[in-house]
Amino acid sequence: MGYHRAGFAVDGCDIANRPRYPFAYHRGDALDYLTNLIASREIERYTLVHASPPCQAGCALTVGTNHSQGWGGTYVDLVAPTRELLDASGLPYVIEQPNGRAAIRKDLTLCGEMFGLGVLRHRNFELGRWSTPKPAHPRHRGYVRGHRHGIRREGPYVAAYGKGGGKATVGEMQHAMDITWTDVHAELTEAIPPAYTRWIGTAFMTARQEVLA
Repeated sequence: MGYHRAGFAVDGCDIANRPRYPFAYHRGDALDYLTNLIASREIERYTLVHASPPCQAGCALTVGTNHSQGWGGTYVDLVAPTRELLDASGLPYVIEQPNGRAAIRKDLTLCGEMFGLGVLRHRNFELGRWSTPKPAHPRHRGYVRGHRHGIRREGPYVAAYGKGGGKATVGEMQHAMDITWTDVHAELTEAIPPAYTRWIGTAFMTARQEVLA
């Protein structure tokens, strides 16, 4: 949605069925889809590729709390094969991952406070074949609401993941992230606010115009 708001025509792909996805959509393995686009040279009709490989293998929650408590399972790490295909595409690209041990360059780190949102939801972005200055990271205004390590805190942000312990409701997540096209809890907990990709899309357009000027 953020790229759409920045002026892009958006074409998405995911292995899961996403009936609420508001743009052109292809269901299937994203790496297979990208491979076919490159082989057929259909990739040439695109301007920018954004990839969000599964993040569970390296996210802070998995490698921190879940690991220490023996929770969770084994997760596949698709960052390296995703980057390999993006490099082969010849196009500028973005790889998005949460804080943690994901093996990406942190060319950008965006936070909800940068956009006045009700979540922090820090996300890191590796930029391929283009660059833009990093925005300033403002000081957070307080805590994320909820229970953590046995302590209940109130704050201006909600926790848009999990259930219980003061975590955000579906409605709270929708409002905090400015997401209206889905009310599916699992989709909201995985989503990034469209303000992030609108910022990235606008920065890309600006950088591209400067190169062409």
